[in-house]
Amino acid sequence: MSAFRQFKSIGCSGVLVLAGAFLISGALGCGRGESSSVLGDASNPIDVKTYPVATQTIRRNVQAVGSLYAWDESTVSTEVEGRVDRVLVDVGDSVRESQVMVELDPVELQYQLDSQRAAVRQVRAQLGIGPNDPPPADPSRVAFVQRAAADLSDAEQKFRRAQEMYRASLIPQQQLDEAGTRLQAMKAAYDVSLQDVDRFKAQLQSSEAAAKLAEKKLSEASIRAPYQGAVKTRNVSPGEYLKAQSPVMVVVRTDKLRARLQVPERWAGSVKLGATVDVQVEAFPGQVFHGQIQRINPAVSQDSRTFDVEALILNADARLKPGFFLQASMPSTVEEKALTVPERAVTYRYGVYKVFVMNGYRVAERQIKPGLQTDDAGMRKMEVVEGLSAGDRVAIAVQGGLRDGAIVREQDRQSDAGGTK
Repeated sequence: MSAFRQFKSIGCSGVLVLAGAFLISGALGCGRGESSSVLGDASNPIDVKTYPVATQTIRRNVQAVGSLYAWDESTVSTEVEGRVDRVLVDVGDSVRESQVMVELDPVELQYQLDSQRAAVRQVRAQLGIGPNDPPPADPSRVAFVQRAAADLSDAEQKFRRAQEMYRASLIPQQQLDEAGTRLQAMKAAYDVSLQDVDRFKAQLQSSEAAAKLAEKKLSEASIRAPYQGAVKTRNVSPGEYLKAQSPVMVVVRTDKLRARLQVPERWAGSVKLGATVDVQVEAFPGQVFHGQIQRINPAVSQDSRTFDVEALILNADARLKPGFFLQASMPSTVEEKALTVPERAVTYRYGVYKVFVMNGYRVAERQIKPGLQTDDAGMRKMEVVEGLSAGDRVAIAVQGGLRDGAIVREQDRQSDAGGTK
């Protein structure tokens, strides 16, 4: 049966019954809508506490931006030639002071050291001293000098005997001349032996220095970290042959960092050495790191109208990294009048700061530009740079939240503890 036929079969009386049912249902629905209420309307206002926008004297902090730099950054180079045998660290690895990072093939350097040590032993043998004995202070105690002295003494005795025999006409002039010539030769040999002692002593000093240099070069086949830090760059691989002064690694010291800040020139009289700096970075939102001003550049940049300030920041846990952009705050002696509201009255959402301002019995949402945060008698307050005027009153819901245009009921603030500290 079609819908039309069904309706026809009901009849007039049925139509009247259905119409009455719909009217009753509508009347009941309207009655329920009139009796219901919404939080924030005239019949159900929101309980709030209000606070006047106060004028307060606050001490300005110096605001600056900058970047973090490693306390030290070193390009470690090889001091000797050689083939890379092993690379023991890579980019990002932490290293200790004097830790071996790269090893060169030590065979050739070991040969050079052995050769120099042999030269030292040879000179010491010529001087007749042991491996650990000092050079002789008295040349007459050296063996070859003693032999030359003995030959000279023998030549002197023979020459005197020849003179006596010549005077007694026992030998010819030729034998006397030969004895005199031999005496002169022995004197010359003795003088040479004394000179040889000095020459060997100098040679010993040179050979020992060469041996120490060869020993140093052998130790430099193990390229070590100059200080505790981390590897920033790796430049070599096993098998490469390196010339002297070839860069091997770049190591940065990160247990403490340099915060280099650009401070506007108008704060030049407020920044002092030794002052504490509060630093924030995007990697750790809401966290504050502390440093101490170590250096202040005496000159102002004519391009940016700022001067550089450097602060020391301890970084034992290595959370901060060189290159981080940072925002910094430093104390100053400048005091100014400013408008403030309780910090609890300020809401933040999607990058916008807002408060609810009393407008009769309603609240109006208003966007503000915040400034510094301060403490006043135990209450955390926020400076309002734009958006409010002295005499405005801001509202804070006792429970729940507020909405624009809501009707509110003000409560007594005498028992208010002053908000979140």
